[in-house]
Amino acid sequence: MKLPTPKKLPSGNWNVVVMVGGRRISITEPTEKKALAAAAAVKAGAKREKQIPLTVGDAINRYIESKDAVLSPATVAGYRRIRANAFQELMPIHVSSLTQEQVQRAVNSMAKTKSSKSVRNAHGLLSATLATYRPDFTLHTTLPQKQKAEISIPTPEHIQVILSGCSGTRMELPIYLAVWLGLRASEIRGLTWDCISGDTLHVKQAIVEGDHGPAVKGTKTTAGDRRLHLPPQLLEIIQRQPKTDEYLVHLSGQAMYKAFSRLCEKLGLPHYRFHDLRHANASIMLALGIPNRYAQERMGHATDNMLKAVYQHTMEHKRTEVDTAVDTYFSHLLQTKLQTQN
Repeated sequence: MKLPTPKKLPSGNWNVVVMVGGRRISITEPTEKKALAAAAAVKAGAKREKQIPLTVGDAINRYIESKDAVLSPATVAGYRRIRANAFQELMPIHVSSLTQEQVQRAVNSMAKTKSSKSVRNAHGLLSATLATYRPDFTLHTTLPQKQKAEISIPTPEHIQVILSGCSGTRMELPIYLAVWLGLRASEIRGLTWDCISGDTLHVKQAIVEGDHGPAVKGTKTTAGDRRLHLPPQLLEIIQRQPKTDEYLVHLSGQAMYKAFSRLCEKLGLPHYRFHDLRHANASIMLALGIPNRYAQERMGHATDNMLKAVYQHTMEHKRTEVDTAVDTYFSHLLQTKLQTQN
């Protein structure tokens, strides 16, 4: 947007004149920067008024469509669910007339019945949409406080029971891949026979739920594309799988989660999610003293945030043991010092 050059007035203020709809509008501000900003705002507002009115709902639809080819099918499907269910009171409002108060009230209302994460995700989509279709309007919404994610990690004893209990079932391979190699459910679904070369497994793609059912995509991050060693036990299980098509596992994500939940219940174990097997894999590597860098690469993480969460969870359960060890060390140190002095 081209703007005229502001002129400094004898008073020290700065003046700029802009043309809007054939009218000359004079703007005076204490600094050149503020004068230009005010002129830009006037011009942008006038340009918006000439556009066909766009509702918040229509703007979000357009935003999702514009990202359809570059975002994960699961992300796009998630955006469409947000559009259909969140902030419905804002959807008929024209983007040009939306106010911060209206957004805050919608957030307050949603926070009464939905989780902090759901509210933040919905607000994030709205904010990204407004950045595209009303860039001069920046949201300063007070959002619900982030909730600390609680994770569950099966104990070594429970892992033994699970591995024994799944033997010979359709969940045997998915469970072994998750707990032994740390694969995500979507990565397990995406494994094809050509991913196996000798005793090496190439994790190169995933299957997620999109708008129109299962969709093949790349790994969650670039770090997710990785090669892992297949131990003989896993190779033997893989070789027992029927080759009905190109895929090793023929279960949806929901089917895996539900079947695993039923298995835990049948075995008399606490409720664990299928994804908790991945946490168990991280926990085992921490217990074995494997450096974060290698554990992170093995699990296909771009950062070590999940490892830190698992470490914190593990330390909370070992806090008494750690406290005792530290206390014993210093008690012994003091006793040795006293004995030396005597």
